[in-house]
Amino acid sequence: MARSPILLVHGGAWDIPADQLEAHEQGVFDALQEGWRLLERGASSIDAIEAAVTSMENDPSFDAGRGSFLTRDGRVQLDALLMDGATLRAGGVACVERIRNPIQAARLVLDKSHHVYFVAQGAEEFAASHGLPLIDNAELVLPRERQRLAEAQAREAAGSPDRTFSGHDTGHDTVGAIAIDIHGNLAAATSTGGTLNKAPGRVGDSSLIGCGCYADNASAAVSLTGWGEPIMKLVLGKWATDRVLAGVAPEQVAPDAIAYLHRRLGGHGGIILLAPDGRFGFAHNTPRMAWGVHTPDGPRVGTVVSDDDDPHQEES
Repeated sequence: MARSPILLVHGGAWDIPADQLEAHEQGVFDALQEGWRLLERGASSIDAIEAAVTSMENDPSFDAGRGSFLTRDGRVQLDALLMDGATLRAGGVACVERIRNPIQAARLVLDKSHHVYFVAQGAEEFAASHGLPLIDNAELVLPRERQRLAEAQAREAAGSPDRTFSGHDTGHDTVGAIAIDIHGNLAAATSTGGTLNKAPGRVGDSSLIGCGCYADNASAAVSLTGWGEPIMKLVLGKWATDRVLAGVAPEQVAPDAIAYLHRRLGGHGGIILLAPDGRFGFAHNTPRMAWGVHTPDGPRVGTVVSDDDDPHQEES
């Protein structure tokens, strides 16, 4: 018997400026539309989340794909992961510079390789060998980001406190999606350009299994965004899905996970979490998080999750 599909997306958790709120909400709405078109036609959760994340990678509002933050040497380096909850197959790429949509490269790893993870030039060569076109890194770089990098490096040279990684007011526009399809299969995906002014070669939580992303039909699907180093140290995605497996409702696990992140390591960020029975949770400890959810009742998007604007759905 077919079940009702559900799609959740996030577009980053930080202090999104007021003049960027509309663009973030439109971006997550567009991603929902791309993914939902597939889900409502009976497509797999993997197909839906790949489409949703591709949409956000193509939207320069987010730190994923074109328009991502720049490394210390002025380049874009991208990471992405996609995981299939039905089979535990996963595909990840990191530090790719010549791929427009790293989530599509991650999908190729999942589908076409017995390996799980490729990095840098090896990831690019693997993707190209399976038909994904390679581009010049300059196509991913926006003038806006060159200016942002110059300002960050000027502050660094002046001895200003470095809040690049730990400040909730700095951009963390990592994107992600989780879904359940009509067959009851879960999937999760996360994609990022990393952190502004990062050292070349740095990899955060987004593309690491169990950290920024995880999916297992036996427990839950999750995608995280925020300060990557604390999320990695706590393997926070797996922490959250394990608690759903133990019987805790995802709408409770989500805020618990973010509270744990802050209590243990002073971390900040956001989470979307979906259980096999259709219940889900959102949470963040930053001023705002771009989020969206699409059920058969329609789409909802926002930039704040609070008691007055609760996107949770009870079990269907």
